[in-house]
Amino acid sequence: MPLTLEQLNTASAADARQLLDGVYEHSPWIAERALAQRPFRSLAHLQNAMAHAVRTASAEAQLGLIRAHPELAGKAMVAQHLTAESANEQSKAGLTQCTPQEFERIQQLNTAYNARFGFPFILAVRGPRGTGLGKQQIIDTFARRLDHHPDVERAEALRNIHRIAEIRLNDRFAAEPVLGNDVWDWHEQLAEHSDPGFAEKGQLTVTYLTDAHRACAQRISHWMRDCGFDEVQIDAVGNVVGRYHAAAPHAKTLLTGSHYDTVRNGGKYDGRLGIFVPMACVRELHRAGKRLPFDIEVVAFAEEEGQRYKATFLGSGALIGHFNPAWLVQKDADGITMRSAMQHAGLCIDDIPKLQRDPAHYLGFIEVHIEQGPVLNELDLPLGVVTSINGGVRFIGEMIGTASHAGTTPMDRRRDAAVAVAELALYVEQRAAQDGDSVGTIGLLNVPGGSINVVPGRCQFSLDLRAPTDPQRDALVRDVVDQLGLIAARRGLRYTLEESMRAAAAPSAPAWQHQWERAVDTLGVPVFRMPSGAGHDAMKLHEIMPQAMLFVRGENAGISHNPLESTTNNDIQLAVDAFTEVLHQLAEEPLP
Repeated sequence: MPLTLEQLNTASAADARQLLDGVYEHSPWIAERALAQRPFRSLAHLQNAMAHAVRTASAEAQLGLIRAHPELAGKAMVAQHLTAESANEQSKAGLTQCTPQEFERIQQLNTAYNARFGFPFILAVRGPRGTGLGKQQIIDTFARRLDHHPDVERAEALRNIHRIAEIRLNDRFAAEPVLGNDVWDWHEQLAEHSDPGFAEKGQLTVTYLTDAHRACAQRISHWMRDCGFDEVQIDAVGNVVGRYHAAAPHAKTLLTGSHYDTVRNGGKYDGRLGIFVPMACVRELHRAGKRLPFDIEVVAFAEEEGQRYKATFLGSGALIGHFNPAWLVQKDADGITMRSAMQHAGLCIDDIPKLQRDPAHYLGFIEVHIEQGPVLNELDLPLGVVTSINGGVRFIGEMIGTASHAGTTPMDRRRDAAVAVAELALYVEQRAAQDGDSVGTIGLLNVPGGSINVVPGRCQFSLDLRAPTDPQRDALVRDVVDQLGLIAARRGLRYTLEESMRAAAAPSAPAWQHQWERAVDTLGVPVFRMPSGAGHDAMKLHEIMPQAMLFVRGENAGISHNPLESTTNNDIQLAVDAFTEVLHQLAEEPLP
């Protein structure tokens, strides 16, 4: 019989420890510490308590936990000395049926890994969906992680241990994340569509109005109809718009959604998670025959990334009346204008102004998004409530000195433009860190016509400065620009600096942020508040209506805009549950 939370909460301390035995390999101290938090409100609460016990343990105890795990396809497996849980997991991954070549490769990796890190390679071989990774996926991950810094790999090992424990708890409590699985599967199926030149390499790239992009739109629209949306259409810029009607006519509308385009060779979850989570919620409402006191409008925005044309947030911008007709003459790398691409896709350009939404008809906008960063991973938290989307300013600059002979120019006589920009980069790093939540980046640094034996006379650079509020951003910009002038003056250099972009910060509406906080707390998950360093469609809708976002933890240290971008069925399930809870809150206690 499956274990229940009631059994665990009411059991004696000794019996409760026994009920959790084997969730973490040979480490009963974790359950003992976690059980101090009883009663558990949810399985997610229990999982967090156990992860917290590990995170707050000594480095020695954490290392002991890692070393308690067996090698993959190692001596313990061959000798059949694995725990029942480990034996089941390695068997499901096919590791008990390796070819001689696969077994030899894994042994080579085990040897190299142990020599580098001093502990066994840990991987949740049942994977993010819980159904198992393929042997080649396991081998590729093994080889990739060999290049990690020891501190990074130690943290990754612990994260995989937590995922193993999460799956074991699912099994023990017979808790299947059904909706998380469905949403995860939608991502996999939509990723079958990719632009030419990338699809052949197994890479995901979906740029505005390509064949792959239009195939994605069709598939999303079909899924929306299957979910029970009352109205589904592809609008004049390629947004896929689904509307689920309220219980009564003329009700206001809750707007939600995100984008379905991708960067080149990107991940499957950026943007798309914010489409599929609310779709799953609407599907469940439809299956239950339930209507809410408001319409739900889910928009799969056609373009956010600005990859094919220099027109970011095209999809969400159209909803606030910010479609710039000058974009229509822009050409892509193949010389195709945006106008031609839209006409080829059958979009009616004349209807674009009609897409502008009247905020008087809307309650607000909420968006679910993969975090795209390491913070939630490091804190062992599945969800984060966004407090603000950072405002940003970008510059393109050039430092101008004097090119001279690298061998004959004394160090105190140089006018080295590149070193000056390097000094600025170090200042940006130090100054942004002072704020705690500001960020600064010099992502482009180029020495035109540079040579190995020439002191750089010119250095072109970019500057990207972001902060959660406009005053904080402006103070950061002021200090960095002032320091640029001081560096140039002290080194006898000149510089140019041109502002190329300025975006206002988008603080979450307090009442809407509180809705997410209440929802997360209801799930038994700690409420963690965090700013968003990246821009999102919500920052466009922020200009006309209140907005708030929910972040979902990503795997692989939260990497994004990368094929390794991923999340788990459990974390997706929690996102669906949180979204559902927000819907219930709005239905029962409408915001003023």
